[in-house]
Amino acid sequence: MELKVTTLEGKDAGSVELSDAIFGLEPRADIIQRCVQWQLNKRQAGTHKAQGRADVWRTGKKMYKQKGTGGARHGSARVPQFRGGGRAFGPVVRSHATDLPKKVRALALKHALSAKAKDGGLIVIDAAAVKEAKTKALIGHFSGLGLTNALIIDGAELNTGFATAARNIPNIDVLPIQGINVYDILRRHKLVLTKAAVDALEARFK
Repeated sequence: MELKVTTLEGKDAGSVELSDAIFGLEPRADIIQRCVQWQLNKRQAGTHKAQGRADVWRTGKKMYKQKGTGGARHGSARVPQFRGGGRAFGPVVRSHATDLPKKVRALALKHALSAKAKDGGLIVIDAAAVKEAKTKALIGHFSGLGLTNALIIDGAELNTGFATAARNIPNIDVLPIQGINVYDILRRHKLVLTKAAVDALEARFK
């Protein structure tokens, strides 16, 4: 598929031929959903913890005699029934990460890129670079391109001035090609790729 290339100023910069094997697939929601769930599971800290019965410091002496009190039978005061006792089946420190084959992750990325291309949410620019790191000037460029909620992917190295100017703009994310991922593609309305990013993607999936 062929897509027009534009500059940050909104001028025409030719066109680029995108591979149908990456940008022309019929998007499958199930594959994309599996990858998003894998990403969200992996980023959970898993540092939550509650004190269980074994963690509570309290006497283990039997509270009162077994018979003759008219009350229920109780032993240790550490049990969950009592205030100050341990929590039954409370959260423990653990990893929430799940497994997802590498080939499925790669396929999910292709389907996410194809979904953006199909919905008209894909824009290709010649370069993500500015002479001066001015946020106000970059907002003007973005408004000219109609970018209010976008993920911008550049090549292996980000332009320092561009990244500095963009980092304070709400709903705009700038990542190098190594950081491209399914979740960030889907959470933004527009996906902006530079020519260097397109070349890197086609080299990666060649």
